[in-house]
Amino acid sequence: MSTVGRSANKETVERYIDGFNKSDHEQVLSCLTDDIGWTVFGHFRISGKEAYDANIEGPDPVGVPPKVTITRMVEEDDVVMAEMRLEALRKDGTVMRAAMGEVFVMRDGLICERRAYVVPLAENDYK
Repeated sequence: MSTVGRSANKETVERYIDGFNKSDHEQVLSCLTDDIGWTVFGHFRISGKEAYDANIEGPDPVGVPPKVTITRMVEEDDVVMAEMRLEALRKDGTVMRAAMGEVFVMRDGLICERRAYVVPLAENDYK
């Protein structure tokens, strides 16, 4: 993605996703407020950095970080919305692919709430 006109909030989201893709807990946590809330609709909701840290690799880690790619971001006030793609290795060796929409609520340049909508894809980029 081009960095022209990139806001501080969008830079924080990009740094967060980069850390997530590397399972770099320190980098991820540096992008979050202490009272971070994370909801993956249909799956879970957690609060606070300690709980967040324990869930960075997901509920069933395989030792290989997922690959999240930002395809588009828009921002209004203190909210960044991102369209993303996800590829994650499963324990059985197959790859889970998904389309994602995420809402990042920002406070003082840090993510204070993350709301994720994840749609698994089985056939192509839309189904």
